[in-house]
Parts: sequence; C-alpha cells; structure tokens
Amino acid sequence: MSHGNYGIKSEAEDSLEQAMSVFASAIADPSRASILCALMDGRAWTATELSIVAGIAPSTASGHLTRLLNNGLVVCLMQGRHRYYSLAGAHIAGLLENLMGVSVQTRHTAVTRTPVPLRYARTCYDHLAGELAVKIYDALLRENWIVADGSALTAAGNAHFTKMGVVMDPRSRRKPCCACLDWSERRFHLGGSAGSGLLSLFDAKGWIQRTAGYREVRVTESGSSALSRWFNLK
Repeated sequence: MSHGNYGIKSEAEDSLEQAMSVFASAIADPSRASILCALMDGRAWTATELSIVAGIAPSTASGHLTRLLNNGLVVCLMQGRHRYYSLAGAHIAGLLENLMGVSVQTRHTAVTRTPVPLRYARTCYDHLAGELAVKIYDALLRENWIVADGSALTAAGNAHFTKMGVVMDPRSRRKPCCACLDWSERRFHLGGSAGSGLLSLFDAKGWIQRTAGYREVRVTESGSSALSRWFNLK
C-alpha cells in the first residue's frame, strides 16, 4: 500500500527554501534594513553616506553592502574612484514596500501609525507613493486617462501625459503602466514607466522637494498649482 510522498521534499524545493532563508536573513539585520530603506528614494548612494543614515561605521557599512550585493538586493556603480550603490531594481523596491506594509499592521487597531509626512507623499524607488499619489491615480481613473485596472494609459491619457511633458521610454521592458497597492493608504497609486516618468517630471519642474536621506517629499508652491491645473487636485 502506497503512502505517497507526503512530507518528503524534492531537492529543488529544499534548495528554494534555503535560498529564501538566506535572502530573508540578508534583509533582517536592522542596519541593512536602514540601508535598503534609504535606497528606496531611487538614488545612488556612497557607502559613507549610507553609513551615516544607518548610524554605523563606514567599514561596517561596506560589509553590509557586500552582503546585500551578494544576495542581489543592490547593485554597485563605478564613477571614477567612487562607488555608488542603488537597489537592484523595481522588483526589490516592490518587495520592500510590501514588507513595510506588513510591518505597520497590527491586530488591535486599524489606525495607521505611519508618520504624517511619510504617509502624505514619498518616493517608492522611481515613482510617487502615499496619499498624494493615490489622489493622482484616482484622478487618472476619473478622467479616463488609464484603463480600469491601471494596466495601461488610454489614448486620452497618452495625449495628456505628452502635453504635460512626461517622458516614457518605448524600448523599456518594464510595464508601461501598473497599479501599485500603497502600503500606507491600502489603495492604488501609479507605477511602471508612467509612474516613473511622472516623478521625473515633478523633480525636473521643481514641483516637489526632496530631503537627502529621507523618502518624504514636499510639494512646492508651483507643485500645488500644477497639481490643480493638471489633475484638478486641491
């Protein structure tokens, strides 16, 4: 009588579980978590800058960065004699956003404990997140500039983005547009090439201001006017 293979893992399953464990342990250290959170602003940082953010010695930061590099979480870019580190891609940023969302949930209350500035507007790697980004996404739906599931811009949306000056790379392999679940708002904001292009425009026009070492962004006076003009947001 056969009892099947219950409880017996294949070699591939065992290998995958070990890989997951190694990957998770690379994120688990508080200093490495601080480094990864700093890199969520989408910019490249030196080891010294990251050591300041994490509150550790530069030599310690270098060791942590080596661990993150070896696990494919960050990449290293050489510029002359300097080395700059950034996240390995949007997929890593998405993973970190999801982890943040899980981290702020509690069983006892539905009230968010996310700091107000971070909740209102922040960078999520290469696009905007937070309450402001959710409002923009809602405006895109309301004006029929994106399809219902957020997977593509409509013809009207493409025309609107072009008029605004949003630049999207048609050769990019990433999704041109997608709906990202915002971890603090529990609603969608705009991702993909369209979301990236929109953040780049906001930066170039001076509609937002960033603070080094922080993901929060502040909407400028000209940005408030632009949000009202282009998205009818107050």
